[in-house]
Amino acid sequence: MAGTAPRGFAWVLIEHRGGWPINGFDGLDIEPQTKALVFSAAQAARARIVLIRRHGRRSHEGPGRWAVLHHENSGCRQRWGTWARDEDLAEIAGALRATGELGHPPVILVCAHGQHDACCAVRGRPVGRALSERWPELVWECTHVGGDRFAANVVVVPDGVYYGGLDAGSALTTLDEHLADRVRAEHLRGYTDLLPPQQAAVAAALGRFGPAGRNDYTVTETVRHGDHWRILLTGRPPHPGRVDVELKARRQPPCQLTCRGPATSSTTVYETISIHIV
Repeated sequence: MAGTAPRGFAWVLIEHRGGWPINGFDGLDIEPQTKALVFSAAQAARARIVLIRRHGRRSHEGPGRWAVLHHENSGCRQRWGTWARDEDLAEIAGALRATGELGHPPVILVCAHGQHDACCAVRGRPVGRALSERWPELVWECTHVGGDRFAANVVVVPDGVYYGGLDAGSALTTLDEHLADRVRAEHLRGYTDLLPPQQAAVAAALGRFGPAGRNDYTVTETVRHGDHWRILLTGRPPHPGRVDVELKARRQPPCQLTCRGPATSSTTVYETISIHIV
């Protein structure tokens, strides 16, 4: 899984309590001008739009919520609002251009988008239930986040951390550690502010030297020679100060990557050749 987190620094969350179309926000039947405005603003900010809802709660009473979340070097920022009419979502465009607030707790997204891929619902909903019982205010089920083959997928935003291959038990352990700022390698897909080989290098360091905080390792050098990558990481104490990771990129044979999609596709995996402190 290491190196499979989609790159991104911003997220738009829109609470939608009804059924989710197969293509998420794009398929919603909402006021066209507002929809175009939100979509255009999200594209300009390179933000991912996901629909969210609480696990098991189907009440349509009261306004829905929306949020814009940014991952920045200066800190993770969020801005929240509510919407009762389609036109209220136009505020998202302004929020994408503004600076959000620091200090909010992270949001835990569990992909449970069964219309997009059945595995996401079958494997995601038990994880959503377990996490919601533990952290009811932090956890939302959401539409497609990428990597259906790794269901159940959990994304922590705006931290920008993807986890995959989870069940209810491993999800509780993984997120308990994450919220204590200890990222483990076992279910880590990657950090969304890094390129795939850089994500794989950080995962290799976590696997070799143990859990670390989200920002305890930074990438200071990336060199590519054909299908070989050399990634130099700088760690904060008590972690190793400089770690050299050598990876080999390898294309896997074409296979079916989703339950719904009939087409086969090939993916790239990163094999750790060597890792040592320098």
